[in-house]
Amino acid sequence: MHKLQTISTFEITISKNFLAKVQDFLKEHMDIGVITILTLVALFSFMFYYTNGLGLKYNDARSHLDIGRRVVEGLKPGIAQLGSVWLPLPHVLMIPTIWSDFFWHTGLSGALVSMLSFVATGYLVYLFLKRYNVGILGQIVGVGVMASNINTLYLTSTAMTELLLLATMTAGVYYLIVWAKDEKIINLVKSAFWIMLATITRYDGWFLFAIAALLIGAIVLKKRKIHAIEGNLILFATLAGFGIFLWFLWNLLIFNDPLYFIFGPYSAHAQQAQLKAAGELPTIGNFYLSLKTYLFAMMYNSYTYPAIVGLIGLVALWFDRKIDYCVRIASIALFAPFVFNILALYLGHSVLFLPEIIGNTWFNVRYGLMMVPTLAIAFGYIVDRSKNYRWVLLGLFFLISFFSFISYDAVTIDDALYGASQKNVSEVSGWLRENTKSKEGYILISAASHDAVIFSSGLPMKKFIHEGTGAYWDYAVEDPDKWASWIVLRTHDVNDLTFREIQDAQGFKNFELVDHYPFADIYQLKPEYRVSVITKPILGKLK
Repeated sequence: MHKLQTISTFEITISKNFLAKVQDFLKEHMDIGVITILTLVALFSFMFYYTNGLGLKYNDARSHLDIGRRVVEGLKPGIAQLGSVWLPLPHVLMIPTIWSDFFWHTGLSGALVSMLSFVATGYLVYLFLKRYNVGILGQIVGVGVMASNINTLYLTSTAMTELLLLATMTAGVYYLIVWAKDEKIINLVKSAFWIMLATITRYDGWFLFAIAALLIGAIVLKKRKIHAIEGNLILFATLAGFGIFLWFLWNLLIFNDPLYFIFGPYSAHAQQAQLKAAGELPTIGNFYLSLKTYLFAMMYNSYTYPAIVGLIGLVALWFDRKIDYCVRIASIALFAPFVFNILALYLGHSVLFLPEIIGNTWFNVRYGLMMVPTLAIAFGYIVDRSKNYRWVLLGLFFLISFFSFISYDAVTIDDALYGASQKNVSEVSGWLRENTKSKEGYILISAASHDAVIFSSGLPMKKFIHEGTGAYWDYAVEDPDKWASWIVLRTHDVNDLTFREIQDAQGFKNFELVDHYPFADIYQLKPEYRVSVITKPILGKLK
């Protein structure tokens, strides 16, 4: 009997020693392990969705790639091609690779940014949980919730801008809570830097900038250092707001109007005005519907169970007295995407459609993805704190994740394939590829309306005369038969800039309709006028 007890004690000691060694090993190598696994997951996601033909399904993804390409190639290449429709950072980051046809047409130039952002965001989730004194299991779970989300994985494989925003915003908030704890100026500067990058990625970053500034003031007041408020806020606002200042300056210098990005013909305001006139902005002035719409978008992107557990975790985190109070105040910034999107819907600055909830199709449902890192952090936190229920929480999560994977349950994919974000341009782009590739001559087209056609055609950017080509465009819309061999437009649709500009042009009569498609029509210059049409760049430095 004594011998058996000795053996049992020995086995327990061995087990404890082994577990202690495993724990020490994980602590020592956790950082590199998290980064390595996230990198492998990102690479696998790109390969999987690219080989399945899904990586370029979003028309906006193709437009983002085209914007980057126009900076380095076309009839009028240059930095001005960044335009004013979208904020510039995603396209600037593409420039080192977008000159390669391979990186352009595979979408890898943009997906590379998304993949790096995915790795950074996952690693930041891990750092957040360490900062909240969450154990190794909770850290792994939090990263796993973010990294196993199919909606996140899909957008990681695309040239969309959501992952870059997640990375920059999450980094900005992380260094904000670090500063709230240690009050080191360098961490406030780091927070400001990442938030500045967020402000030139998507407009969500502008709201985070304002929220962070308010929280900094509140934290300094809480620490009863009133004399330091002005200095801290000036330092933060100067750096974090620098991107916003540059964007106003950019619009003034390029478009002669600092507010061009707000009220210009291609702005979100102009698009929302059309939707409002058509009665397609039901959330405007309706707070309940705005809240309901974004809550469902968040649930669809995060999945209902992780979202509910995550929300409970956020409440628990706020009341956790073991976490420094100022850190909890700074953590409020994690809610910035939630508040921003609800306000944007309520004020009519954004539109989001969810079948059976609002609208008849999917549109912009990916906006709900903005809360995934926050919910992942909260999920990891609650698993760590709920020692009696952690395995139940994990078991349900694994079960739901399993069924999500085998059923390909991802609203971002549904949106890309069937929603308003998807437009079938294959017929138009296919015709252009087959009938113009080996022939000289230019194609007159509006990039604002048909960027996906330009990308999908596989033709070089210098083949197209669009509104960003300066004098080429000005001359072509005045005398289309002198400059263009083909025209792509939506006939009788004044929202199509090409049609609006050339509908009364005498030269337009010298074109014949060669194909009519649901998305656009294709016109070709009649044979008798082709002799005098310009087919090579002649404007030189005057362009």
